[in-house]
Amino acid sequence: MAQVIADRRDVDFVLHEQLEVAELAKSSTFTEFNRKTIDLIVNEARNLAIKEILPLQKISDAGCEFDAGTVRVPEAYHKVYKNYLDGQWLAMGDTPEWGGQGMPKPVCLAASEYFHGACNSFMLFHMATHGAARLIENFGTDEQKNQVLKNMYAGKWSGTMLLTEPDAGSDVGALSTVARRNPDGTYSLSGSKIFISGGEQDMVENIIHPTLARIEGAPEGTRGISLFMVPKYRIKADGSLGEFNDVICTGIEHKMGLHGNSTCSLTLGGKGECIGTLIGEENKGMAAMFHMMNEARQMTGLQGFANATTAYMYALDYARQRIQTKHMTDPADAGPAAIIRHPDVRRQLMIMKSFVDGMRSLIYYNGMIQNRCQLSDSPEEKERLKNIEEVLTPIIKAYITDKAFEVCSHAVQVYGGYGYVEEYPVAQLLRDARVFQIYEGTNGIQSMDLVGRKMGMKKGAAFMAYLEEIRSTIEKARNIESIRPLAENLEKLLETYTETAMVLGKAAASDKVLNAFAFTHPFLEATGDLTMAWMLLWRALVAEPKIGLKKKDDAFYKGQITTARFFINTQLPVTAGRLASIRVMDGAAIDMEDAGFGG
Repeated sequence: MAQVIADRRDVDFVLHEQLEVAELAKSSTFTEFNRKTIDLIVNEARNLAIKEILPLQKISDAGCEFDAGTVRVPEAYHKVYKNYLDGQWLAMGDTPEWGGQGMPKPVCLAASEYFHGACNSFMLFHMATHGAARLIENFGTDEQKNQVLKNMYAGKWSGTMLLTEPDAGSDVGALSTVARRNPDGTYSLSGSKIFISGGEQDMVENIIHPTLARIEGAPEGTRGISLFMVPKYRIKADGSLGEFNDVICTGIEHKMGLHGNSTCSLTLGGKGECIGTLIGEENKGMAAMFHMMNEARQMTGLQGFANATTAYMYALDYARQRIQTKHMTDPADAGPAAIIRHPDVRRQLMIMKSFVDGMRSLIYYNGMIQNRCQLSDSPEEKERLKNIEEVLTPIIKAYITDKAFEVCSHAVQVYGGYGYVEEYPVAQLLRDARVFQIYEGTNGIQSMDLVGRKMGMKKGAAFMAYLEEIRSTIEKARNIESIRPLAENLEKLLETYTETAMVLGKAAASDKVLNAFAFTHPFLEATGDLTMAWMLLWRALVAEPKIGLKKKDDAFYKGQITTARFFINTQLPVTAGRLASIRVMDGAAIDMEDAGFGG
């Protein structure tokens, strides 16, 4: 029977062979999470995803219903949501103090891969809730935490992120939502927010809105922004719900995809009765919100990856089942062959597999970094690990979502005409995946973050820590004869990449700054290619010594080396060309007169 959503053998490979996650059980923090427990968790997540969440995907495409300020999610969501909460999946990686399960992060990500791959529209409600709860846990007062955290982590209440406004999208500093001080220490808020995922819904009793606003008299721009906790219903001293808090949903967006998640417009304080409490310090709201956004950016990468791995599983199965056209080298009287035998289909499947495998390794590895940082007693090691995570975040958010959309597009192509027909699953996956390149900071903004902040962060220490991890894998791979040529090819690309990074960095600090920033996205793409090659070489390094040990595993382990070979030998030459164009840094995009674009 064909697998759906994810290749379980590959999930196990990354968890147990590449990352050796069960080793975390040697620490007191994760002592109960041995391999047997980890496998049980992934099994349960997979079962819930396939049996209950996956059937929601087609249902979700019909969308949510808006009626006079209320939003109804698809009716089928309610039962599945209850079962999801009964399994305590929402806070699986969080502290038991607030109702979490304390699981290792890579295990949470493996479970989430199945959940999001089953139905991203359904899961987006819970992703936003988790991010909002973490924000309050990290920056809220004890009173705020006691008011909301257990209900949020239990899923009884949900959460959002109120950031974007009609005239303040990526330029958050231009927001116009106002907070006025009240004598009792609370604030009265007034303003409008848009593009709020799950801003209104009917699966929960209350919705907690972390909201960016400017206190009257505060400085203009981002330095004058504060963060507030704004509930849909006010919360009484005993924790019960009070009166409606004047947060009105004025409509939901009609989108290209993710129809099953309500993207809302909200008006705060239309009647002058919206009350919020300050989270953290005055005028320090952006610093706190970015803590939530970093998690959201990493989870956006997971969302894109989840659609990609699901699309690949569908395309792979279809290619094995679809009989079409005689194979090129079969006898003249032979019948049609499964399309997986045809060279161009195999090329597309290899592209899909190499990206999906590399994405899975990168996402899980980033989770492992977080756990290693959590457990380390060394301030220097903690700093190094945090530096690597900082560099990886824009790659996970932007590169993965760019390539995930490409993977979904390849899936449509493998299906041929049927891929473009909505009765088949890949068309919806393609539509749903497109927004991941946009929200939580467009991918162009992520590329500017990589070049403008991460390359120079801590005098280059963050970027160097990332590069040293790649070099370490290359050195290990050079010691294995069969994969030494792959290591050498990656090493050459790394040298070219490093030279290009220096050229781009110098240009960004010169009078050619506009030219430089016109090439930040190509540089991010090259950085992502480098990272994928690193992850795939690492996989080959782990797999190679295991070939021949168990015959039943040989095809899988050989496949790791073949996938690395495909990506390094066929994709990295394109990356080298991209790096060459960056070094030339032709300023045509900057020099073009506005009228020269036509129109």
